[in-house]
Amino acid sequence: MNKNFYGIILFALGLVGCGGGSEEGIATINQSQAFVIHSNYDWKLPAGFPTPRQPLDNPMSAAKVELGRFLFYDTRMSVNNTFSCASCHEQRMAFTDGRKTAIGATGEIHPRNSMSLVNTAYNSAFNWANPMLKSLHQQALIPMFGEFPVELGWANQEEKILDNFRIDVLYQERFAKAFPNETHPINSGNISKAVAAFTASLISGNSPYDKQVYQNQKNALSESAKRGMELFFSETLECFHCHGGFNFTQSSQHDKTIIPEIEFHNTGLYNIAGTGAYPDNGGRGLWESTFKAEDMGRFRAPTLRNIELTAPYMHDGSIATLEEVLMDHYARGGRMIATGDYAGDGKLNPFKSELINGFRLSASEKEDMIAFLKSLTDWEFICDACFKDPFGNIPDHQNCFK
Repeated sequence: MNKNFYGIILFALGLVGCGGGSEEGIATINQSQAFVIHSNYDWKLPAGFPTPRQPLDNPMSAAKVELGRFLFYDTRMSVNNTFSCASCHEQRMAFTDGRKTAIGATGEIHPRNSMSLVNTAYNSAFNWANPMLKSLHQQALIPMFGEFPVELGWANQEEKILDNFRIDVLYQERFAKAFPNETHPINSGNISKAVAAFTASLISGNSPYDKQVYQNQKNALSESAKRGMELFFSETLECFHCHGGFNFTQSSQHDKTIIPEIEFHNTGLYNIAGTGAYPDNGGRGLWESTFKAEDMGRFRAPTLRNIELTAPYMHDGSIATLEEVLMDHYARGGRMIATGDYAGDGKLNPFKSELINGFRLSASEKEDMIAFLKSLTDWEFICDACFKDPFGNIPDHQNCFK
């Protein structure tokens, strides 16, 4: 191991309780970006993590976060009282759902895989390929009001769903604390803001990798994971170009960011009939917003934190295991689909990112890479009671009892 390796990583990266202060006081505002730079909210950040930016129209507070936690797990958030946000984002799976693609409250199938909500406070873009969403509370409105497909089913049912909370005395108190300057705080806008505040509080940064790199615990990583880390950050594999920074994703912003990074990549997952096409119905990525040929199949690279727990993988959940992602897709330089409607060689996709060139790994190097990826699992986060279901309906991960 190069004795300067950890220092190089720290330079390249640039930069546990339930959340703090109860006030939303604003000390400094970046007017051009409409972000709160400082507030009285105590993030209690892991070592090495910068401070997240907060939207000016939704600064953090402990009361808002706690209200959001209740709403996140409440099935009254859906039109038929059967689904909650947590139905697609379970803590034991790093706030994913284990399905290839999500299912809505009315049984409609979503075209995309449920993304992890880990460290979304740092996102400069949201969802898999939507360049228009700029904040978590804007994003929260999509599952609430979306109709194609229906997720929570708020469209044309808004007042009915709001009445569930307006008649609840405990929610009356929670909304009053979270939005103290409003006469009628129980509305859809404030619900999206509270859910966003809770989601922003889901910060994970105490994995074995973090203990090794940021907390100076020299034996936190196994020797295999250390070798895998060198491979991950090498120019041979080039993983860090799309999954870089402290959050292992390039689309990030925080208090030290001058220009937010927003990147989308075509990794050669598909190349239908050799045309560069990806499946329709939500599977064409950034192209669905821009209609530019070169944007076909371009998606945002998600964080790799807790990646061990978020299978299946890719925007459509079409790859089952980390081993398959690593060897059948990235090592090959693009996925080969030999037969069927989606047949084509992704390695030859004309719109594929120039970073996806393929590589060779020995059997032991593959094991080292998988060991490193698993070293990004933060069990203290997965088991943190601050993020648990307050209604007690969702069980802990079995590892939380070890």
